[in-house]
Amino acid sequence: MDNIRFGTDGWRSVIADGFTVGNVARISRGTARWLVNQEKERDASVVIGYDTRFGGKMFAETAAKIFAHSGIRVYLADRFVTTPMVSYGVIKRNASMGVVITASHNSYHYNGFKVKGPYGGPLPDQDTRTIETLIPELNEIHLESLHFEEYLDRKMIIPVNLEDDYIEHVRKNFDLKVIGNSRFVFAYDAMYGAGQRVISRLLPGVHLVNCNQDYSFGGIPPEPLDRNLKNFASYIRKNGKIDSGLAVDGDADRIAMYDGFGNYVDSHNIMLLLIHYLHKYKGYTGKVVTGFSSTSKIEKLCAHYGLEVQRVKIGFKEICSVMLNEKVLVGGEESGGIGVISHMPERDGIWMGLLIWQFMVETGKSVSELMDEVYAITGKFAFERTALKIEKKAKVIIAEKCRNGQFSHFGKRSVQRTEDLDGYKFFLGEDEWVMIRASGTEPVLRTYAESTDRETALEILRDAEKAIMDAAAN
Repeated sequence: MDNIRFGTDGWRSVIADGFTVGNVARISRGTARWLVNQEKERDASVVIGYDTRFGGKMFAETAAKIFAHSGIRVYLADRFVTTPMVSYGVIKRNASMGVVITASHNSYHYNGFKVKGPYGGPLPDQDTRTIETLIPELNEIHLESLHFEEYLDRKMIIPVNLEDDYIEHVRKNFDLKVIGNSRFVFAYDAMYGAGQRVISRLLPGVHLVNCNQDYSFGGIPPEPLDRNLKNFASYIRKNGKIDSGLAVDGDADRIAMYDGFGNYVDSHNIMLLLIHYLHKYKGYTGKVVTGFSSTSKIEKLCAHYGLEVQRVKIGFKEICSVMLNEKVLVGGEESGGIGVISHMPERDGIWMGLLIWQFMVETGKSVSELMDEVYAITGKFAFERTALKIEKKAKVIIAEKCRNGQFSHFGKRSVQRTEDLDGYKFFLGEDEWVMIRASGTEPVLRTYAESTDRETALEILRDAEKAIMDAAAN
């Protein structure tokens, strides 16, 4: 049988290859065993949801039957839902954990299995590693002997409308009438994902793009990167009257935005806007927690406001662990997953987008004007990243050279200092750095660069790539 291992955000595999009914039953059985061991003082329960991918409902029902067979009450989504809907459903029902059948931003070939704690956010590594040890090599439960209708009759599986719960929660926290009746015109791209119904229910006047179900996601991975959102950017430009566009990934926990000119607003800028809004305009305080690969402008903005910054390893579970124990104003990562104070310790693309739109409405300013307020404090910047395909042996060589400090310069730029929290970040000046981080699952080195403008950031990436290839050859 396949060896099932959790990555930074759950287990994923190709549908009908590794991601099969049998393997979903196995990982569900291991997770159920873990949960029963955890919940000895009360009856265990789990909230299960699924996104718009092929077979989502079937896989979710498979998981539900395994949990129910294990004596765990299941609250099963009655339709496809976003990951934040499941997370909020866990909190609302005081459930023991959540499971989401989703491959998030990956292409349509994949599906996955995310696990959430009773607080709604991702389980920490120590728990998922324990779950891995409890996954049986073979299914000792015959699935054909488990009857879904029987569990429904016994109330061990209870269908629930997680979308209605989430929408009610949003309505309690945002003045949607003010946003909807403002002079601003908004657009929303669900990338054919599970968030496709939400905005039309909350703000009926918003322009909708890719808000229908397509198992292939239009042939484009539902990851909200500029290269995957060209049609959305074009729609905004051609319309000429739209002030801001919001895009979310396949399970709606990641965010990207566009300004009224169709210019991409990445996660770095969104994090800065949220810090600026929540602290200066709303009066909230707290620590800012961000991943190792996020912009250095976060430190600059937080220093201006007297806010503490903590850098953590890449993966939102690292941010979540801090949010559970400390007061966190904004917790976000470069890949677009952001959580904020007064919500839950989980990423939520729609919630973050509504905050930015609310910011615009309250100030009467465009995204560009609000970013200018931030840049007046931090200075302008540009961030670029790429993935360099490289053999495993070469990856080991590069990692060793990074560890030994053998990269003293990249092109004409000298390395001034290095940090190695998660990969290696080489600072080249006050406003410039390049980072090298090996993928744990792919034959890839990820490189990241920040500078004052896009052309220079791309130049730094090219210099880094040359240095890497030269080092691998010697």
